[in-house]
Amino acid sequence: MTEDNPKSVPAAAVLEASKEMLQLQLFAIFTTPTNGLGPVFAVIEEHLKFQVQLEKDGILYAAGPMWTDDGENWEGEGLVVIRATSLEEAAEIAESDPMHKSGARSFRVRPWLINEGSTTITLHNSSQTYTLK
Repeated sequence: MTEDNPKSVPAAAVLEASKEMLQLQLFAIFTTPTNGLGPVFAVIEEHLKFQVQLEKDGILYAAGPMWTDDGENWEGEGLVVIRATSLEEAAEIAESDPMHKSGARSFRVRPWLINEGSTTITLHNSSQTYTLK
């Protein structure tokens, strides 16, 4: 590996290169079943209530199941993206999820910097509805 083709660079270099972009620091929690789907379904209601509370508290950015590669099935994996001040705080939030407290799933937390992308919200005043894209 040469200097012109490194395997990694310091985060500061990425931040400098993208300094004109959003640079929204979030944390991605990858969650995986530890022993099949039975234990997952045993705590799914508590887990979903926990997620809704995170959303109400302004912590949850996005969350949901991850399908198999062919998009046909669910094997219990999920992705939860949260706002936190540090990797340690993100891990504490993940640990307090009933899914993880019960041992139904294990998790891995990774920092995720959002620089690009867009969200479109269309408000339909007459029907008091919205479309999110």
